[in-house]
Amino acid sequence: MARPPKKCKCPKAGAPEWMNTYGDMVTLLLCFFVMLFTTATVDGHEMKLVIAAFSGLGLLEGGNTLESGHLAELGNTIESLPSMQAGRALDQARKKAVSQFQSEIRSNKVRVTIDERGLIISLAADSFFRPATAEVDIEAARETLRNVSSLVNSLEDDERRFRIEGHTDSLPTDPAGPWETNWELSAERSANVLHYMVDFGVDENKFQIAGCADTRPLADNATAEGRAYNRRVDIVILAEGQY
Repeated sequence: MARPPKKCKCPKAGAPEWMNTYGDMVTLLLCFFVMLFTTATVDGHEMKLVIAAFSGLGLLEGGNTLESGHLAELGNTIESLPSMQAGRALDQARKKAVSQFQSEIRSNKVRVTIDERGLIISLAADSFFRPATAEVDIEAARETLRNVSSLVNSLEDDERRFRIEGHTDSLPTDPAGPWETNWELSAERSANVLHYMVDFGVDENKFQIAGCADTRPLADNATAEGRAYNRRVDIVILAEGQY
């Protein structure tokens, strides 16, 4: 008597059951490492690279390799990648600046920020210039300008460029004084800061100076506090594409 043919056991549709446990484990590991990040240690450009590495993953597909180097495989076109090396240099410069200028930052003499221009180290004009002049109070400013110059020289990038921008409040200059308008005053303050930084070893050929007068206020010029906040000189470590 012939035996009936054995029925072939077809595999279940979809992913195998062990993938559920594996997926849970990977998710928990990802959450664990995300929790390790803090605002003091996160490199913004590194985070963009990590996020880029996870894009486009589908069922049963592996991720892309995240590795050091100019051409790390991240599943993106080269044009869409963040500028890893340049971004890391600016982020390291920011951390170093915050560390160097802790006392000045606490006393509101120096501010360290980042915007589309790059890394900005703002010097409060009332703390570093003699009243109503473009003359640098070198006794008050010497250590700060020396530290800024050291920071500039520590950036190992021959293509990096810098700009010094003078800013004033909206009050007009004294008609009897040496500056016809705030344009001249802000430009001369920028030039004087550059002269001292050159004395401290920076390469003046990598610098631009600009007088912005009152065209880029940070606060309301209607109050004395706002005007004091707006009187500043910004030393800008220019981002890639800004020079």
